[in-house]
Amino acid sequence: MLPLTLNFRLMHMTMAPTLSPAPVSGRTGPATSITGLLSLLAVLWALMQPWLAAPAHAQLKIEITGAGASQSPIAIVPFAGEDRIAQALTPVIIANLQRSGLFRVIDVQDVRPLPAQPSDLRYPDFSSRGADAVVIGSTTTLADGRVEVRFRLMDVARQAQLAGFSYTVNAGQLRLTAHRISDAIYERLTGDVGVFSTKITYVERQGGNRFELKIADADGANAQTVLASSEPIISPKWSPDGTRIAYVSFERKKPIIYVQSLVNGSRIVLANFRGSNSAPAWSPDGNRLAVVLTRDGPSQVYLIDADGSNVQRLTKTNAIDTEPAFTPDGRSILFTSDRGGSPQVYRVAAGGGEVERLTFEGTYNVSPRVSPDGRSFTFVQRNGGRFNIAIQDFATRQVQVLTDTAMDESPSFAPNGRIILYATEVKGRGILAAVSSDGRVRQRLSAGSSDVREPAWGPLLKAQ
Repeated sequence: MLPLTLNFRLMHMTMAPTLSPAPVSGRTGPATSITGLLSLLAVLWALMQPWLAAPAHAQLKIEITGAGASQSPIAIVPFAGEDRIAQALTPVIIANLQRSGLFRVIDVQDVRPLPAQPSDLRYPDFSSRGADAVVIGSTTTLADGRVEVRFRLMDVARQAQLAGFSYTVNAGQLRLTAHRISDAIYERLTGDVGVFSTKITYVERQGGNRFELKIADADGANAQTVLASSEPIISPKWSPDGTRIAYVSFERKKPIIYVQSLVNGSRIVLANFRGSNSAPAWSPDGNRLAVVLTRDGPSQVYLIDADGSNVQRLTKTNAIDTEPAFTPDGRSILFTSDRGGSPQVYRVAAGGGEVERLTFEGTYNVSPRVSPDGRSFTFVQRNGGRFNIAIQDFATRQVQVLTDTAMDESPSFAPNGRIILYATEVKGRGILAAVSSDGRVRQRLSAGSSDVREPAWGPLLKAQ
């Protein structure tokens, strides 16, 4: 018998530049998170380019199907000069903020003249439209071809600057800059971490027998192929530093776990033992992975170093134990097991020991993933004949079902814990979807006629 994780997946298969951010005078409020992050993101992305395939034609398209209970009204003024650069920033910023479900973007098309700096602002033009905040900015092409981007976030009622930065970027980094500006706005107005500049990975099936492991921006743009194969690819997982992806490939006609570098394209075989090798999950420090092996009998959870050495068995039962996931502190591992007669979520210390059952509502709860703050976990729950994304609080054990579609799988938290990315089906075709952790905001991400599965949200990169 295949382990639960493979049963669940295969059931559906048959169907060197730098950026230079600098504060703009007048800024108030914390903004240290922006410093250095653009440079780090740009360098990593530049290192990936030589070996990544060209951008795919079938980009993910986002449809917003729900919104938050309350939305902050904000005006985004078109940046001065952006009609003369390769990538306009304003549409990306507007789409990002609308996609969060937390903002209502005010129409400013009839505002004249359009302000580009605080001295140009006529605040009554925006207060009369109900805007609480307004974003203004400008772009200037420099002699060396780079673009200087300036933006400010202004409080309409107080007529004061909340945040402001300038960036000097290459033309290819303009979209990334728009994402980082979106993050700065989101962070300043919500107090939460923005995730617009992060990345996602997923598997796209094209035709009958072509599978591609892809990475893309969080909004589905700039999709790049990491691996193409005529055999299935499943269970991709990002390393904590965002430079590697572990995944399961069937290219040798059996499930084998690989770890692939996103910096130089090299990869290693992490686990190729007798039987099945599946369900990799990184430890928070990136030094080890939890994996599921059948080398000693039924599917069990093992720990293995990131270079494939030092294999240690963690669970020891005659049941099927699978789909491990570390808690953010690295002290515990959640996993799926049918040791109680039906698939349920359990927890065990990362060093082994007594196992604790966590889910009790319903007879089928699988695929646990822990929130970044460690307070809750998401999972797939079967309700009647439907498979839905649910979330459970560790302290209260309260469960909330977040989706109402029929075939949801592979949940993955955004780095700020506010959104859960997952795969679902529409008319027999796999698409990606996202739901806020309170269930109020919903999105669908589709890629034309392709079948898209196995999503995982990348980490929030931190500047050193």
